[in-house]
Amino acid sequence: MGILIRDMTKDDEYYVGTCTHVNENNVEYEESSLRRISWLKSMEKHGLRTKVALLNGVQVGFIYVIPIEINPWYIQGKELMVFPCLVSQSKFSLKGVGKQLIKAAEEETLKQERKGIATIGHFWDFWFMPAKYFEKLGYKVVAKRAEEAILWKQFDPSAERPQFREINYDYQPVKGKVVIDLFWNTFCQTSDVEAQRVREVVSEYEDQVVLNEFSADNLSNLRTYGLTRAIYVNGKLVEVGPEIEKEELRQKIDQAKTKE
Repeated sequence: MGILIRDMTKDDEYYVGTCTHVNENNVEYEESSLRRISWLKSMEKHGLRTKVALLNGVQVGFIYVIPIEINPWYIQGKELMVFPCLVSQSKFSLKGVGKQLIKAAEEETLKQERKGIATIGHFWDFWFMPAKYFEKLGYKVVAKRAEEAILWKQFDPSAERPQFREINYDYQPVKGKVVIDLFWNTFCQTSDVEAQRVREVVSEYEDQVVLNEFSADNLSNLRTYGLTRAIYVNGKLVEVGPEIEKEELRQKIDQAKTKE
């Protein structure tokens, strides 16, 4: 049968919602799946599409493509589509799944009469969103920030280049309290699960910790702060890769308390 690309169906929702983590009995992923699918479906009327790849009838990857004006990521512009992430399961990496998903995203871009498509890639030795992979598919770097780069494919000569959002974070201390500023979004499972962990840990400290939440789903937050996923404890950024472990956050809070 080969590779088939289709818009997300009811049969695909669990696969997409759990970000391929199907039947793992992971409560966090299961609960996050419901929130993520609800958000994805709510954004379809605004142009978001989720393309799912099947190989011989088995789901093997997916990609979100969304108008840049409403995307909850740290890229901005107009009249373009963006894909914040590309999911292609590693065991199928030599089957061309990623290429077919990107091709489908490009076709959707043209279908919605957008002037180009963009993403954020990384110049690092890691599997997630490698910039060099997109360059091989004809994407050009138009902006760079440390190891991150905005890459795009232009379909119309009048298209304007996308840009990074500027980070505008300002710590506001609260006397006698540890302040956690949480920036998160729903479409990314890592961010969504992480946000719930932060809430649960903060609840353990009762009134000793102040939690300020800024969801990038609310575009006014994104325009104001330029942040889509970050955790600050008393103004200090917590470096995270995968979703933060609860014990790590407890340690950060306890350290901040001893400095009060």
